Amino acid sequence: MRFIITLFLILQLTTLAFSAHSRDKIGLVLSGGGAKGSAHIGVLKVLEQHNIPIDYVVGTSIGAYVGGMYALGYEVSEIEAIMLGMPWDESYSDFIPRESLAYDKKQHRDRYNISIRLGYSDGEFKVPHGLLLGQSAYQILQRSTDTVRSFDSFDDLAIPYRAVASDIATAKMVVLDSGSINEAMKASAAVPGIVAAVEIDGKTLVDGGITNNMPIDVIKAMGADIVIAIDIGSPLAEQSELTSTVSVLNQLSTILTNNTSLAQKALLTDKDILLRPAIDKLSTTDWSVMPEALKLGEQEAQAQSQALMKLAISDVDYQAYKNQKKLKAKKWFDALPRHITKIKINNNSKVENDIIEKVFAVELGKKLTKEALDLAINRVYALDKFEQVTVEFDDSPEGRIITLTTQAKSWGPNYFDFGFNLKTDFSDQSITSINMSYLMTNVSMNGGRWLNELELGWESLLASEFYQPLDHSHDIYSRARVSFAQDKWEKTSFREELRNEYYQATLALGYDYSFKGIIELGVIAETGDLSLDKPGTDDFDYDSYGSFITFGYDTLDSINFPTNGNKLLIEVKWLKDEYSPQLSDVEKDTATTFALDWRGAIGIRGHTFVGIASFATIDNESDFSVHVTELGGFLNLSGYQEDALIGVHKVFAAVVYQYDLGREIPGGSGLPIYLGTSLEAGNVWGGEDRIRYNDLISSGSIYLGTDTSFGPAVLGMGFATSGEHSFFLSIGKNW
Repeated sequence: MRFIITLFLILQLTTLAFSAHSRDKIGLVLSGGGAKGSAHIGVLKVLEQHNIPIDYVVGTSIGAYVGGMYALGYEVSEIEAIMLGMPWDESYSDFIPRESLAYDKKQHRDRYNISIRLGYSDGEFKVPHGLLLGQSAYQILQRSTDTVRSFDSFDDLAIPYRAVASDIATAKMVVLDSGSINEAMKASAAVPGIVAAVEIDGKTLVDGGITNNMPIDVIKAMGADIVIAIDIGSPLAEQSELTSTVSVLNQLSTILTNNTSLAQKALLTDKDILLRPAIDKLSTTDWSVMPEALKLGEQEAQAQSQALMKLAISDVDYQAYKNQKKLKAKKWFDALPRHITKIKINNNSKVENDIIEKVFAVELGKKLTKEALDLAINRVYALDKFEQVTVEFDDSPEGRIITLTTQAKSWGPNYFDFGFNLKTDFSDQSITSINMSYLMTNVSMNGGRWLNELELGWESLLASEFYQPLDHSHDIYSRARVSFAQDKWEKTSFREELRNEYYQATLALGYDYSFKGIIELGVIAETGDLSLDKPGTDDFDYDSYGSFITFGYDTLDSINFPTNGNKLLIEVKWLKDEYSPQLSDVEKDTATTFALDWRGAIGIRGHTFVGIASFATIDNESDFSVHVTELGGFLNLSGYQEDALIGVHKVFAAVVYQYDLGREIPGGSGLPIYLGTSLEAGNVWGGEDRIRYNDLISSGSIYLGTDTSFGPAVLGMGFATSGEHSFFLSIGKNW
């Protein structure tokens, strides 16, 4: 049966060969235009309906994407389904989802909530080459083209293909004609300053629209006798629209791009066809316009069908043309389900290959789907040590070979991170703090790192921590930390302002049992003094030392507004305490403390239910302890001001409902805007003999919240059955 099919295809190809020699070669030029690029698909639909063959394809930016897919051999219907089904909005962010990060990196991001990338090395500050690193965009391209191999020449595709990029160093056009088609597409669309440039063959490449947004000269050089050019470039903005620096910069970019297109259009002859869909009012960055742009592309092609029909061939010849494309595409599409025989690591970082291979976790001897590949790439990228993670495939007689390439962060290896927090209940006292950390990586063998932290504001912190992996897989580690801190509790109607200044040292041995959690055993020592913000009062000294065990588990997708996952922290300490006589009736005390904090979320179509539970207790001899716990503040007994209640025993639970109405607001930005409400109950007690569960305070809140570049922002109202109530505004980290 296979022999008969093959013979049939050969006969068809022979027929096509004679036919092709007797007609002019047709080249298709697809210009750049962002989200309007789906108009190209509309045109392709009409070309296929009218039996118009395409012999060469050249594209710039989004045109390189659509053209590359078509040149690979995808049907137009497949390209439409893939392009319109991709989450293009995700390409605007390269930040790793919280749930994918390792446990310690989750906690670090929660604390340093301002999303900027700033590094320091060789005596200078460094930033990435673009606002976006391009990882998300690359993975969209990877999913679009499946696990297609690299090519020695793009002439080997079902349709000979070229992608146009620009050399940022020389401002000259670069025509990409071989290698990874994903890299070619990405380089062609890398907007300077927005998306990081792509290195290919020693050249730093960016968006091809800068030098040639409609590469008619390239298609003619490939051998096209007749050109069909599709122009989806943007028109110039009106004077009234130039109201900001960004709009002026966009206008300059449009002028530059349009000038290159005008020069290329001058190369068109009478037998060439220029299509200009009516897409001027559509945005280049709003991907929701794609269905409309597709229809407009189809309408433009239909409007010029009389000219296009002159290029049509017979049904027999067109079927033979399609068969030829399928036969050429079959060479790489048939290889996709073959098993993996070898994995090569092209590691351009100081991360050990063993760690990369362990996390990549692709099994030899098995087939690899594009979905499984996407997950594997995500796992490596989630190590948060790379600027980019890419893969290429080569096909051998034995099977498929994967080359996994990692690129170290260009702004490393030392990094600054920043955090900000503002909380107010619109009374006289507001809580403000700023945080900064400086992380030095690879400071010792096996990837040791040194973290230094500073917090200024309502509370203060100065800390230095050294983290040393103890095995090649980085599962076992040691951690040493020293710090000076000042904790404060606001003045309330029933107490003066309290302050605790202390020095603390910690030494721990830990096991990172997965990206989800850790177990630590360690020793801790602390010395400090307590004081009241009241004239005539003394400071009261204390010392505390002992051991601890910590268990942490964290899969929450967001610490601010979670929709899925759980976070659990359990900590037990065995301590020896020494107090000033003024503080306690027992100068030397033995204390065992236990604390548990849990937060879990489950979301269904914009509706999310969050559970919160917190419990703390102490077993000691004294009637006093410095090891206190607090309640008060947003979702922590709402209605009370921040940390208004202090004690050594605590019980607290809450149920929160929140609804994401951000995308439901007409004209909304698409950002999540949460409307939430909570029911809460809890209390703290100063001694075990004072615990009365009928003393539990019930409270609740209603709030609006969203994520900003400074972290979460929440505005709401809290109330409690005890009579306490408050309006509150919080910007920055809450937890």
